[in-house]
Amino acid sequence: MKKVTILFLVSFCFTGCVTQSQTTKTSTVMTKQQSYPKALVDYDDFKNLVTEVEKARANHLVSLDLFLKMSQEDNTIILDTRSDFRYNRKHLKGAIHLDFTDFTQENLHQLIPDPNTRILIYCNNNFNGDPIDFASKMAIPKSAPESQILGNRKPVMLALNIPTHINLYGYGYKNIYELDELVHVNDTRIKFEGTEVK
Repeated sequence: MKKVTILFLVSFCFTGCVTQSQTTKTSTVMTKQQSYPKALVDYDDFKNLVTEVEKARANHLVSLDLFLKMSQEDNTIILDTRSDFRYNRKHLKGAIHLDFTDFTQENLHQLIPDPNTRILIYCNNNFNGDPIDFASKMAIPKSAPESQILGNRKPVMLALNIPTHINLYGYGYKNIYELDELVHVNDTRIKFEGTEVK
């Protein structure tokens, strides 16, 4: 019994020393990392913007009928921010394009000089019936057979509409309306353009 106790104590002390040593090394590495220039990223700015946009966005979600009616009015554009590949293949007729990854103040100002322009936005998650050109963006929880908890969680929607809305608003465009309806691609109310449209 004494041997077991002594072995346990030696093992405990050794583990503690190794853990202490690793913690010290990690702390030293983290201290050294503090010296690099910080990226132009501010999580608090983004959180504050999301909170502000949430209130404004609630009154700017529209049905397809209203979206189409608004698109015919003066000082209004439809903006598609999906990838070049998706836009070129199929997009709403008359929509202009700027890939979300190309959003900068300069690029947006060049495309939409007047910040009061009414901007109508949509994304893949607004359309069903075409999983290639309008592939829905969502994370579906995968569960192992032994775990039913994850299997009961709902999918997380990762639609491009929301980051597009937030970024446009952050760049000073406040007159944004977002298509809120899920529309089948064969809906006769809509017309598409692109290389895949016959």
